Amino acid sequence: MSESCNHDCASCAESCNEREEFDFSAKPHEMSSVKKVIGVISGKGGVGKSLVTSLMAVGMNRRGYHTAIMDADITGPSIPKAFNIKKKAEINEAGIIPVKSATGIDIMSINLLLDNETDPVIWRGPLIGGTVKQFWTEVIWNDIDYMFIDMPPGTGDVALTVFQSLPVDGIIIVTSPQELVSMIVAKAVKMAEMMNIPILGIVENMSYFKCSECNKEYKIFGESHIEQIADKYDIKAISKLPIEPVIASTVDKGMIELVDDNYLNNLKEILEKAEELK
Repeated sequence: MSESCNHDCASCAESCNEREEFDFSAKPHEMSSVKKVIGVISGKGGVGKSLVTSLMAVGMNRRGYHTAIMDADITGPSIPKAFNIKKKAEINEAGIIPVKSATGIDIMSINLLLDNETDPVIWRGPLIGGTVKQFWTEVIWNDIDYMFIDMPPGTGDVALTVFQSLPVDGIIIVTSPQELVSMIVAKAVKMAEMMNIPILGIVENMSYFKCSECNKEYKIFGESHIEQIADKYDIKAISKLPIEPVIASTVDKGMIELVDDNYLNNLKEILEKAEELK
């Protein structure tokens, strides 16, 4: 034990024989049933994390699974917009009922609780983390096969809360081609390793633009680094999403459930193999 020990193990980074082990896990609502929890993370904002979250939920839903999205990006929620959800979440004596999308995907977001979707959420980290935990403990997730958690960028309070409190079976990392982003992705990878969370795959968004007239691919944001990252950290599955104006406009219109996307099929196949999720 350190001479300066204040016996507050929760805030201490030192390792000693008398250190107490804390269990931060949170129990789901007693009426909830969630089989697999998949986190979607990124090292920085603006790389398409919410897009990948939505496409994965839509894709697995099309394969016959009951999917759900927990929008854990409390200060920058975008999931309701992508699904054109205007209805508010119902709150009753039993708990909070998530809103169903047009195709039956259960969705919970802070915007489904606010009076106005444009109202800013100006909260400090602990309160934001607590809200995300409440989305797990107080929301009734009924018979969910796959829950996808759209997390805010970085490795801060929300990521730590999700990794420590929720039974995350694996994560998908979203990045873009820039070298700077690749460096930031390494931080997310290392955090997952430290928290013993399996990395299921990595998605490079805005990887290229394919001209419809000449069929040539243009690397608008530079050469891809996804293979090097995957090799370095032994990540088996990689996917590349192109810059596709049609997808962007469809999402802006709240019609993401109409997007015909096969770019993420390898990740969907991994999710269907239970042995991959330990």
